[in-house]
Amino acid sequence: MHEITLCQRALELIEQQAKQHHAKRVTGVWLKVGAFSCVEPSALTFCFELVCRDTLAEGCELHLEEQQAECWCETCQQYVTLLSSKVRSCPQCQNTGLRIVADDGLQIQRLEIDQE
Repeated sequence: MHEITLCQRALELIEQQAKQHHAKRVTGVWLKVGAFSCVEPSALTFCFELVCRDTLAEGCELHLEEQQAECWCETCQQYVTLLSSKVRSCPQCQNTGLRIVADDGLQIQRLEIDQE
């Protein structure tokens, strides 16, 4: 389960930013998950709650957004987007030899903090 490691690293970055902005606590976190990142959303949510215990982020609301993967189709000679790693064929020509160009794994998009 690599979700726990991802959550631990994300929490390090979240706490770093929260401290820089003199936050008393983190109330919301927005994460973007790449379509081909092999991250299971329910496992990520569980692990995030687990690693946030006894931190500035304990009890914060987690928002997940799935990012489409951008791929290059050699047959069509164009970029296509795919939402799922289970569907790896070009929506135009059904070519299965797509090259993944962009799927940014896991990104912290936004933090909501309480400074009072």
